Amino acid sequence: MSCSRQPVGRRRALAAGTGLVTGAFLPLAGASRAAAAAPTRESPLAAAPAYTNPVIWQDFADIDVIRVGATYYASASTMHYSPGAPVLRSYDLVNWEIAGHSVPALDFGAKYDLNGGRGYVRGIWASSLAYRPSNRTFYWLGQIDFARTYVYTATAAEGPWSRLTTISTPYYDAGLLVDSDDTLYVAYGNTTISVAQLSRDGRSQVRTQQVFTTPSSVGTLEGARFYKINGQYYIFLTRPANGQYILKSSSGPFGPYTMRQVLLDLRGPIPGGGVPHQGGLVQTQSGAWYYMAFVDAYPGGRMPALAPVTWTPDGWPVVQLVNGAWGTSYPSPAVPTPPRQVTPMIGVDTFDGTTLKPRWEWNHNPDNTKWSVGNGLTLRTATVTNDLYWARNTLTHRIQGPASTATVDLDVSAMRDGDRAGLALLRDSSAWIGVKREGGATRVVMVNGLTMDGSWNTTGTGTEVASTPVSGGRIRLRASADIRPGAPRPGTFSYSTGGTAFTRLGPAFSMGNDWRFFMGYRFALFNHATQALGGAVRVTRFELSTP
Repeated sequence: MSCSRQPVGRRRALAAGTGLVTGAFLPLAGASRAAAAAPTRESPLAAAPAYTNPVIWQDFADIDVIRVGATYYASASTMHYSPGAPVLRSYDLVNWEIAGHSVPALDFGAKYDLNGGRGYVRGIWASSLAYRPSNRTFYWLGQIDFARTYVYTATAAEGPWSRLTTISTPYYDAGLLVDSDDTLYVAYGNTTISVAQLSRDGRSQVRTQQVFTTPSSVGTLEGARFYKINGQYYIFLTRPANGQYILKSSSGPFGPYTMRQVLLDLRGPIPGGGVPHQGGLVQTQSGAWYYMAFVDAYPGGRMPALAPVTWTPDGWPVVQLVNGAWGTSYPSPAVPTPPRQVTPMIGVDTFDGTTLKPRWEWNHNPDNTKWSVGNGLTLRTATVTNDLYWARNTLTHRIQGPASTATVDLDVSAMRDGDRAGLALLRDSSAWIGVKREGGATRVVMVNGLTMDGSWNTTGTGTEVASTPVSGGRIRLRASADIRPGAPRPGTFSYSTGGTAFTRLGPAFSMGNDWRFFMGYRFALFNHATQALGGAVRVTRFELSTP
């Protein structure tokens, strides 16, 4: 997982082409992580409808993308959010939905529970998703805290997922390969790239070996993805945050490998955004290849972008460019008609059913005794604190770009004195609109100045900059966010007590576009106490809409 606008890897930072594919390889019977066959020719795509980049204008970084039959899946980084490692699903590589999460809870230590420590900018970094046809099982693999590697498995992408094993070697920025003989290999590392072989059951390491040292002229390479294509082994690597390279071996997974540059300082498809990089390669059923990368686009985060890939006669990938840049638009992949429409990532949620929908993630692990869904979302106070960054059970939702609005219907009748509940724009510099209950009186307030330093310690717990008294037990809160990259962007807050007309509250909040928190801004629902536990609020409706 790469850092934006810096020449070194994340480990160091945190410790201190033309033409469409006409000669692509034959498709796989299962996932496109390994491929072998003679070339085939795909039908022309010139008449296909176009898609526009980014294909997902939400924060899904460090994409690993595979195909299983006629379905595409992708995994992404989530850092300290729980559940972790979302699994995205698509039938055409363009329209995506969130199917589930590979890591049900961040059970890697008390800091991920906001218990005596905090896990901000730790947790789920660049990891790998793979499918093993021999046992019809999905595998997720990732390292945590530079200490060890965890492997989770499921027989369906939406879950349930369970932990298979823990491996003592931390496979940094790993790519998992299911070879054509069913052997499991992992490519990993920062600058020094290694390959490990796992046991047949995937529970332990058989061997590991360094296979490549990045030349000093290139600098840092990381973010490995591991493939077998037409009998050749490839390790796809990123140069953070402006390049992509690939290693190729004709002698087996342990090399030796030769290197070629795929792209460097390439103009991206999002105005004001960065260079598309990292991500992975995937092959369609008809034999065409695509590269799904991400684009640094803060304050919103890192957005997936898709481009077609062709191959040179000697087996090197070439990204198709448009006027010397990663295209804003390309013809859509030629795939069979999808069996259904995917579930939109925006729209209304009334929190029906018995579980949260997979578009939601908690800030750290929640206290599951303090929330419920069914007749809306009930958030009982779980923490006594004046610091939102320490408050448990803050529920987050990605912002839809380039701009979107979240509207929340809130029942505050069960709040207690000292409670704070509302809707935030959450990151290392945050602001919120919400309800304060004090001395039996209720006010709607706008608060900014919630800040963290570069070590993710709280430096500001917020300043109330606007307020007005309200009565009654219900209120609607609204936050609007402009996340176009290239500059700090405004977030604004408003409220309604009548249900239709909204009143602006407080000044515009400037959302910063620094990369070092990695994750982009999110909308966040919260309820915490400053005096004593016991209060509650109920969210009866959440709507994410675009202009």
